[in-house]
Amino acid sequence: MINLSGSRVVITGAGGGIGSTMCDTFSAAGAEVVGCDVAGTEFRPDCTETFEFDFLDRDDVSRAADAILSKGTPSIVVLNAGWTKAATLASMTQDDLDHEMAGNFTASALFCLKFLPMMRTLQGDRSFVFTSSVNALVHFGNPAYSAAKAAGMAWMRALAVEEGTNGIRANAVIPASTQTPAWNVRMKADPGILNRLSRLYPLGRIVTAQEVANATLFLASPLATGITGTSITVDAGLSAGNLPTMEAIAEAAKE
Repeated sequence: MINLSGSRVVITGAGGGIGSTMCDTFSAAGAEVVGCDVAGTEFRPDCTETFEFDFLDRDDVSRAADAILSKGTPSIVVLNAGWTKAATLASMTQDDLDHEMAGNFTASALFCLKFLPMMRTLQGDRSFVFTSSVNALVHFGNPAYSAAKAAGMAWMRALAVEEGTNGIRANAVIPASTQTPAWNVRMKADPGILNRLSRLYPLGRIVTAQEVANATLFLASPLATGITGTSITVDAGLSAGNLPTMEAIAEAAKE
């Protein structure tokens, strides 16, 4: 069992489907969870502290980080906040691009920079864990979101390489579509959407928020102290290969 007793853990996007599950999972491991999200968020009751701020406002991000640090330096920071409009290149505007890059990459990068000086002074294992996306690896649409998540992966590797001498690790979890309450709205509008999606995944389903949270907990934990600059893909096999193409080829070979 992973034990994070005494660890101060900051989790952004803490009110979302994945973020709230992360809060529960880290709290169950004994961590003091600091939940961060936008104003009006309904945080999990097991968050020790909560901070509401606008991730698109650089001054607000800076003030929130200072407020968190004033109560203690975290040993683990989970960069989970993110969103997308699901736009295509044909419909992309400059504002769309700026908004998605800021929310999915720039804000997280600036948040990291605020914590680094104090985290360097701590002893023991310290780490950043990023929630990325399979969109950072292969194009599934959402071009601005995909570019921002790819930038986040590069930033994670930079942290791993440059901060390793200070004992600080950095890794990423790469989920595909994840079953969260947001899917309830999609399934109400299109009851067959999960069945159609499941045919793309070798495991025959999309992953759960708990599976993403478990991978995040592992990377942040003492079990992963030798792991930095890498990622765990939690995608039910989606990025391993194209299942419909393989099945079509196998079927054609029978003829």
